[in-house]
Amino acid sequence: MRRREALRLIGLLALSRAALSHGSAHRLNSIGLQLYTVRDALEHDFDATLGRVAAIGYRQVEFAGYFGHSVKQLRASLRQAGLIAPSAHVPLDAIGAGWANVIENALAIGHRYLVVASPGEVADLDGYRRIAARFNEAGEQAAKAGILFAYHNHDSDFRAIDGKLPYDLLLEATDPKFVRFEMDIYWLTRGGQKPLTYFERWPGRFALLHAKDAAGAPPYRMADVGTGIIDWRDIFVHANEAGVKHVFVERDDAPDPLASAAASFAYLHDLRF
Repeated sequence: MRRREALRLIGLLALSRAALSHGSAHRLNSIGLQLYTVRDALEHDFDATLGRVAAIGYRQVEFAGYFGHSVKQLRASLRQAGLIAPSAHVPLDAIGAGWANVIENALAIGHRYLVVASPGEVADLDGYRRIAARFNEAGEQAAKAGILFAYHNHDSDFRAIDGKLPYDLLLEATDPKFVRFEMDIYWLTRGGQKPLTYFERWPGRFALLHAKDAAGAPPYRMADVGTGIIDWRDIFVHANEAGVKHVFVERDDAPDPLASAAASFAYLHDLRF
């Protein structure tokens, strides 16, 4: 059973590995959902919520916590919903002494990526350098087991310390062989930066994207994809050079999370570039 399940997951991942499909009209080939978007619904009814996510049209999800479910339960729930989970967020302290166990569970669930979502409070650039060294070690250990490691930004990564953006330091100080990046377009925009600038400066580093939109500035309120100021068409025109393999919709503060997920999916599904 383990072997058949592993082969099924490999086949599904092979079908959906490239986020972009290039034909006469370019479009997104796969659209995922970061499950933090529907966290309250998952807490209330895990399996039913996954079913509703799949009914919208999503075939990929990214976890941000497992809501008390075992590896066996997660695999069964994903299979029942017809979903795969190429990626999961983990806290920074997950890359400590128990990292090997985190990697083992990730492989069993079917993840391809493990993503640290935030470094927490970091006082100075030396703190970011230490984090970069930890990322390199964790990424190398993960790579040996067949898992890819990545880092997800927030707007705090674009607040200069001694004239240096922490995000730039992390890109410079991490090994591209072992550390990818999941660019959250919203938080980068709120941080005053432009995605295409980073695509050009750091080609191939951004294996994953978080798609959520921003209303006008300030204060850059979150918005469903396609309803804000971000030029998604331009981003996806250049996504191949960035190295994008997966795109996950997310909105942290949606009044109706499933409706928000549906609206963003519909926009991205219809987008041509």
